Amino acid sequence: MNKLQQILQERILILDGAMGTMLQAYKFDEADFRGLRFKDHPVPLQGNNDLLSLTQPQAIADIHRKYLEVGADIIETNTFSGTTIAMADYQMEDLVYELNFESARIAKRVADEFTQQNPDKSRFVAGSIGPTNKTASMSPDVNDPGYRAVTFDELVVAYRQQAEALLDGGADILLVETIFDTLNAKAALYAIDQVREARDIEIPIMVSGTITDASGRTLSGQTVEAFLISVSHIPLLSVGFNCALGADQLKPYIQRLGAQTDHYVSAHPNAGLPNAFGEYDQTPEEMETLIEEYLQDRLVNIVGGCCGTGPEHIARLVRLTQKHSPRACSTV
Repeated sequence: MNKLQQILQERILILDGAMGTMLQAYKFDEADFRGLRFKDHPVPLQGNNDLLSLTQPQAIADIHRKYLEVGADIIETNTFSGTTIAMADYQMEDLVYELNFESARIAKRVADEFTQQNPDKSRFVAGSIGPTNKTASMSPDVNDPGYRAVTFDELVVAYRQQAEALLDGGADILLVETIFDTLNAKAALYAIDQVREARDIEIPIMVSGTITDASGRTLSGQTVEAFLISVSHIPLLSVGFNCALGADQLKPYIQRLGAQTDHYVSAHPNAGLPNAFGEYDQTPEEMETLIEEYLQDRLVNIVGGCCGTGPEHIARLVRLTQKHSPRACSTV
């Protein structure tokens, strides 16, 4: 049993909150995204948050630091869109390895600072692996249902490059998150397994899907149970759900997931549902009340926040978890 699993047996671990929400407060413009290095890049770069690990590394480090200061155990790298597939929108496919490596290195450096300050509280870095902006299961063209914008093999190549760079940069965990198409996730898991075999190492893997609406299914149509079965062919550290829903809407799906798995269970919901302006209004106090129900029912082993959450939300969760025991789990 490694250190991470040992801690999970003892208490609930806290994942950080949103990166994008925090970056919005900086109000970076096009010039900030470009920096000097990319001032002549041929296409607009504003909105490419992963690029900020190269052009605004201090801001990324400061955001990690804010989450660790309030007690987060696991911080996610700034690599949600860090594949050649997603970076094609910005004509930055050739930067993918560097983006992931530097993002992991920044996070690891800050995490190590906090672990050294308090050796009794280890801090971990989760390499964030997002779903990409293409789906392998569905056609983007309603007039051609057999068409696919990406193949499984193309996804494997892209995910393998990302996984290798994240590990080289110091990631302790790989987090395949915000899964709306489980076929994409299976490509990511296959790629990670290739890396594991090639390097002869064990890689803690967190998997987190997304229930898109009240139907209780992923965007590609899977129920909670089908999603779980689809990703259970590979040894996982945890399985859970994030994004799309707030804590109150997500709870029944976390309950169903936990009833069907022996893995550790994670949840990092949004700060409620977005308002008419796409903003999240749920206060830290409101989220605390909702998450306390998760903890009273012993539903989770890892809990954090997704869209709309910040350090204030995570600080509330840290205090909450100190009063509750983790979900019982047979994973070793």
